[in-house]
Amino acid sequence: MAEINRMLQECFKKQIIQLVLIFISPLLLSIFSNNGIAFILFLLSLYLVYSVKLNIYVKIAVAAVDLLVVMPLVGFANSYFLDVVTQIGIYAILSIGLNVVVGFAGLLNLGYVAFYAVGAYCYAIFATAQANNFIPATFIRFPVSGNWFWLFLLVGIIFSGVVGFLLGLPVLRLKGDYLAIVTLGFAEIIRIIFNNLDKPVNITNGPKGLTPIQPPAIFGITLNQPIHYYILVLVLMLLTIIVASRLNNSRIGRAWTAVREDELAARTMGVPVVRMKLLAFTIGAAFAGMMGVVFAAKQTFVDPSSFGFMESIGILAMVIMGGMGNITGVIVGALAVVTLQLHILKEFSNFLRQLTVAGVLNVPSQLDPAKYERLVFGLILVLMCVFRPQGFLPAKRSVTYILNYLKKTKKGEPKTGAISE
Repeated sequence: MAEINRMLQECFKKQIIQLVLIFISPLLLSIFSNNGIAFILFLLSLYLVYSVKLNIYVKIAVAAVDLLVVMPLVGFANSYFLDVVTQIGIYAILSIGLNVVVGFAGLLNLGYVAFYAVGAYCYAIFATAQANNFIPATFIRFPVSGNWFWLFLLVGIIFSGVVGFLLGLPVLRLKGDYLAIVTLGFAEIIRIIFNNLDKPVNITNGPKGLTPIQPPAIFGITLNQPIHYYILVLVLMLLTIIVASRLNNSRIGRAWTAVREDELAARTMGVPVVRMKLLAFTIGAAFAGMMGVVFAAKQTFVDPSSFGFMESIGILAMVIMGGMGNITGVIVGALAVVTLQLHILKEFSNFLRQLTVAGVLNVPSQLDPAKYERLVFGLILVLMCVFRPQGFLPAKRSVTYILNYLKKTKKGEPKTGAISE
């Protein structure tokens, strides 16, 4: 009994600490809008809103206040923090798209960034003067205005989805390592095509890239401020979460799970395996193409070097770190990876540099933490694979199956069907 009381007290203390962080962190960031520690605490509080035991409506209200009130106000004072959160949103959507392929359907894709590049160039070519090189001026003069951005969002989704479908037709009969190698090769082919498609007709401007890309516009208002991209990414992220969740909880999601767990058994039970794989590839590619359009508009510049192999590995790492098959998990993975890359390591480097300038500590430039970003990132992934192989938030579908099975057993119903994992 004493042990139970002690455990209850510890749980109560943990809940109190979490609640304090949830409600105090936004206030601290509002007061100290240039403080990096307050910003990290604020990001941590966003995760705690999900994990703490509160009424769902209270969670939604707190998250809405944090994202729609606190963050925009902080962004007006410090656009850097707003840009970091926007980048987290972009990579969270990319991670959700890759999670459809890797987490839901169990297909290892190392070339996901290719679809990201397709979407970016779909908009960049026509939102700069580049299209004048191969489209006669009698039809239309380029660049198109920012009002066309919304149409190109749809074009990026459709065109990237078609490219994903066409890639899937010949390669999705492959499995495991072979599929990973083919998708990796496809990503490199796309990058090299964009790099060399400046002759004989200059379509992509080759390694020089395309700039300046027209920003979005609506009702004559140009959306080129950090707060505009923040709201846009927030809306697209909400729509992506809804679509991915509905797919995962539908018959299609159950078919993907069957293919992921045992492809032979799924085929035996009548699941159209190739069709389900193609659908997963197409939907994942469509999400990436959509964000490619947003990326091109936000950066106002794209070139082939923005879509290298390490970009695919980074997005895959977000999925693995967060938890394959769990939408919330991959969002947490994106938050952790982007914050580490864009904020924590750079802030630590600046701190050490200040100590060196002040003469307190002599740190050689060769030991600058920012230069060892990939080393730190690799060590984190190794530790995750050893101590938390299923990620921060593992998928809960198998747990649900087991609970339903146990409920049927208690009611005396027949014990039919296999239990996943």
